[in-house]
Amino acid sequence: MKTETLTMPQLGESVTEGTISLWLVKPGDTVKKYDPIAEVITDKVTAEVPSSFDGVIDKLLAEEGDTLQVGEAIVTLQVSGGSTEVAATEEEIPAVKEQVTETDQSMKKRYSPAVLKLSAEHGINLDHVNGTGAGGRITRKDLLKLVESGQINQPDVVEAPTIETVPTPAKAATEAPAPKSAPKPTMSTTEDGDIEIPTAGVRQAIASNMVRSKQEAPHAWLMVEVDVTNLVEARNRHKDQFFKQEGVKLTFLPFFMKATVEGLKKHPIMNSQWAGDKIIQKRAINLSLAVATQEALFVPVVKHADELSIKGLARAIDDFGKRAQAGKLSSSEMQGGTFTVNNTGSFGSIQSAPILNFPQAAILSVESIVKRPVWVNGMFAARDMVNLCMSIDHRVLDGLVAGQFLQTVKHALESIDPDQLALY
Repeated sequence: MKTETLTMPQLGESVTEGTISLWLVKPGDTVKKYDPIAEVITDKVTAEVPSSFDGVIDKLLAEEGDTLQVGEAIVTLQVSGGSTEVAATEEEIPAVKEQVTETDQSMKKRYSPAVLKLSAEHGINLDHVNGTGAGGRITRKDLLKLVESGQINQPDVVEAPTIETVPTPAKAATEAPAPKSAPKPTMSTTEDGDIEIPTAGVRQAIASNMVRSKQEAPHAWLMVEVDVTNLVEARNRHKDQFFKQEGVKLTFLPFFMKATVEGLKKHPIMNSQWAGDKIIQKRAINLSLAVATQEALFVPVVKHADELSIKGLARAIDDFGKRAQAGKLSSSEMQGGTFTVNNTGSFGSIQSAPILNFPQAAILSVESIVKRPVWVNGMFAARDMVNLCMSIDHRVLDGLVAGQFLQTVKHALESIDPDQLALY
């Protein structure tokens, strides 16, 4: 028998961590290759992790609710054949990480939901904690060790900056004041009748990714208003026949997606991602589509959206919406997005400031279409108007190109001719 170790898989292109939501096995269980051993939640998808071997579960290296980096060990198995290979145990892993963190602190500010929860419960200032995870990341074990030691926010765990001064004769013997402990975060209290809603699972994963996006990407925001009177007329003319012929509803969203594609073709830098020391301008136009359920927000990807007609986009939207509600979207369908379209107008919103779908450089929100009086040809007329709101990563995009992109989308929508509408 030899020991094999399974690690946290990467369940999406930009996914760097996953949370064990449910173990499907326990030590001593016999599993076959491809048998599911755990359910894992990321900010993009909930998926089952399969076994890579036939064998017997030896040890679970994480608890339900723990968040682990991609590549971290989650379970060991006893497998028949070959010489024994000793897998890294839970106790050995931190020792290896400590050697890495001496120089690499790139993950210092990346906090998992479990770490945020523990720090709030015990009033721990995370800026004053040395992380033993990869890239200086603070782990749950780091906080538990700190709590057990009773050294929360004590001076010996504070990394105060060293300031070199030249003492004057009058102050040469003066002792420097001890660094002050950071204030504890404000804790919410509950009263009779309050309802506490746990934020584990998908909601916690979404929260973690949103915090990361806001912390790492400098957001800028733009909005244009578009006269979509012709679009409304065109859609109303064709929706009944389209449903009868295709079996799916003809909504406004595929028209906005088609106009977005035209904007990305004309301004390809909008279809980009930030990659540290470079900007990656993506060749494929893959539109991420925000799909909400009662429990969570999913972002499936319409691959090669520039190759699809209005009909093709409408079918993709209908399919994603139905399968999101049924919980049948796969992890592969959440990967590869290059630009996100968010249909907040379906909730009646007329203005919003969306958070970027990291690491994409832009996200466009389509707001509600409302009838307003507009000055046209020397008189007021009732027109169907919509606001298009866009957030951008200011490291990648400037206001000029973002404004030009929105003008291209606006022109495409306002140029729709109800008498010459191309749906196929």
